[in-house]
Amino acid sequence: MRYMIIVKSSQGFDAGKVTPSKKIIDDMIAFHEELAKAGVLVEGNGLHRSDKGWRVKYSGDKRTVVDGPFTEAKELIAGFTMIQVRSREEAMEWARRFPRPFDGDCEIEVRQVMDSDDVPSA
Repeated sequence: MRYMIIVKSSQGFDAGKVTPSKKIIDDMIAFHEELAKAGVLVEGNGLHRSDKGWRVKYSGDKRTVVDGPFTEAKELIAGFTMIQVRSREEAMEWARRFPRPFDGDCEIEVRQVMDSDDVPSA
């Protein structure tokens, strides 16, 4: 079972006003090393701010590209970690140990990745 741990962005980070402290970065590196040693790390990275990205909006057959930055930081992703574990409980255990991604109030979200068996057939 694969799970993605999603690090929610903050307005300060996405506006370029706040950067993670050296301690936060060191804690994140140490945690990813621990995941790798345990054999559960698939991938993990931070993402650039939304001003370096874009969205594609779909309306019928029309696609429109909208450049960042985006105003709703609570809906933005600052980074992710993908793990492969044996159970939901194991994923939850790792998520509880995930380092605080920003100073102050912040949030991570954990979602199971769909495998081919999870996709309904037509």
